[in-house]
Amino acid sequence: MSGCARHLYVHLPFCVHRCGYCDFVTLVGRAEQHGGYVEALLAELELERARLGEPLETIFVGGGTPTFTRPAALARLLRALPRADEVTVEANPESVGCATAELLRAAGVTRISVGAQSFRPHLLDVLERRAGPDDVRRAVHTLRGASFDNISLDLLYGIPGQTTADLRRDLEEALALEPEHLSCYELEAKPGTRFTHTYGDELARQAEAMESYFELIVETLTGAGYRWYETANFCREPEAVGGRDLRARHNLAYWRGRDYLGVGIGAVSTLGAVRYRNTPRLTAYLSALADGRRPPREEERLDADTRLRELLMLGLRLDEPIELGAVDAALDHGALERLKRQCLVATERRAGAEWLSLTPRGRFLGGGVTAALLVE
Repeated sequence: MSGCARHLYVHLPFCVHRCGYCDFVTLVGRAEQHGGYVEALLAELELERARLGEPLETIFVGGGTPTFTRPAALARLLRALPRADEVTVEANPESVGCATAELLRAAGVTRISVGAQSFRPHLLDVLERRAGPDDVRRAVHTLRGASFDNISLDLLYGIPGQTTADLRRDLEEALALEPEHLSCYELEAKPGTRFTHTYGDELARQAEAMESYFELIVETLTGAGYRWYETANFCREPEAVGGRDLRARHNLAYWRGRDYLGVGIGAVSTLGAVRYRNTPRLTAYLSALADGRRPPREEERLDADTRLRELLMLGLRLDEPIELGAVDAALDHGALERLKRQCLVATERRAGAEWLSLTPRGRFLGGGVTAALLVE
């Protein structure tokens, strides 16, 4: 397998506890293993060094809760990572104190993604979140005090028990903190989990309200001067922040079909025509790297058709058009003409090429429109 990825994902799986709706690869506690895991991460990164291009454009440290990782281990990891223009670390509000904020700043982190999820205490209880609204506010103020000027907040909607008024209040509370970036995700609970067993009927009721919730989010955030640049993501307009482009560059790489390398348990990499996922089992991961071997992986070969379909599906999540010629083989041209007549997609010719995008109405329908465009 070859590749020259300029985007690196690093997985730190440790959390203080596991929230009921979470389906990420996480491990509760295990403080005694944090240091050893970081050493294994760095060993894997060294084995994969040839698959990274120089200089790196982005690094994303996700989890889990990276800021729950013991400070010495977290500092060791961050200082050993390659340099990159954008370095993002995910953080839960309760784990962001002054010492952690200063550690992140000193280690060269440029962007923090804070998992607020909601500012309504009864909804945070449903989600089994440890942090309350005051913890979110305190975390943001602490990060500002450490000179961070690129903070993203994550919010969830469609939470069991949530009302339109709750969501409106969450958006107001988030905007009051003046984040540079907001990610607003529809709650997705895996079938058969404890969470869906407990809240199945209410989740079904929430599903009926998703469209109105989504419209409220877009209306509120764009009205507050945020750019709706991706289906679930919003950032401050450049003219409001000294001309800076505050889109999440690491995630833009995914949506644009760029190669990326992932290290850590459960981490995914896409390099050329190959996608692989590391084992989610900590023992197997640590054992392999202690022996100087790559961890066990599931590997998938990506044919040209798969890559094209992904490029179309992910690219149309963005507010910028994609070149029609680049995805032509994946398009159902009959569906394209029909959707144009329905004002759900648009094409334009410029710079000698034809470009495809979703209309505002098409963006609200999102995945359904994109699925209709794909050739069978």
